[in-house]
Amino acid sequence: MSQIYELILGSNPVLISMPHDGFQIPESIASHMTEEGRSSRDTDWYVSRLYQFAQYLGCYMIRPFYSRYVIDLNRPVDDAPLYPGMDTTGLVPLDSFRKKPLYLPNQEPDAAERQARINAYWQPYHQALSDTLAEIRSKFGVAVLFEAHSIASEVPRFFEGRLPDLNFGNNDGQSCERSLLTAIASVPTSEFSTVFNGRFKGGYITRHYGKPEQNIHAVQLELSWRTYLDESEIQWNGHKAKRVQPILEAVIGKVIEWANNKAR
Repeated sequence: MSQIYELILGSNPVLISMPHDGFQIPESIASHMTEEGRSSRDTDWYVSRLYQFAQYLGCYMIRPFYSRYVIDLNRPVDDAPLYPGMDTTGLVPLDSFRKKPLYLPNQEPDAAERQARINAYWQPYHQALSDTLAEIRSKFGVAVLFEAHSIASEVPRFFEGRLPDLNFGNNDGQSCERSLLTAIASVPTSEFSTVFNGRFKGGYITRHYGKPEQNIHAVQLELSWRTYLDESEIQWNGHKAKRVQPILEAVIGKVIEWANNKAR
């Protein structure tokens, strides 16, 4: 446990990363923010709660304590766009998904503040990711990074209409072997709609750390809020969660099985 993130060690070759699970904002930053900014609204709410079962399956797990409004851990440090030509929020976001300003007038972070946040929040999380994946690969001969995300089912800024329920991505086949997605696709998803490499193909973490030629494989799941939340209030819905969690557990089970088969 660090002051920036929580890392739980596991017993199988799978690391589950939840880079947008944190919602805390230091007061030194919050004091410059609007109500929208302080709300941390665009958090991947309750993702660590959704995947709590994975700890008991033996997965390594890592999640930050701080909000993506402080710094977005799933963006490259140079803030290069992940989806060129499409609207997005940056490494240190200035507005929310609803295009509402996060900062009070003339109180946006300057270059020095941005670098300070990179040093304080971004670097430690990514160092932990890198070190843990290296440790897993050294121990098992293979490592699988599963990026666990969630998002509102309708975000007009980023996509038209309603998002499918389960959105898997492996950067169009570049971040993991095809057979891993085949294993995931074998899980019956019942009433939930599923897409592979649709609107969300995997963010920076999936793209940067997924190196199948080095036996490090990465895949992202962007889960629609409608599958487990009352979206209008952004509140946990236990009845919904009980329907989707068995699907998630089956997916992670397939990932573990695939990884163990690849392990030496």
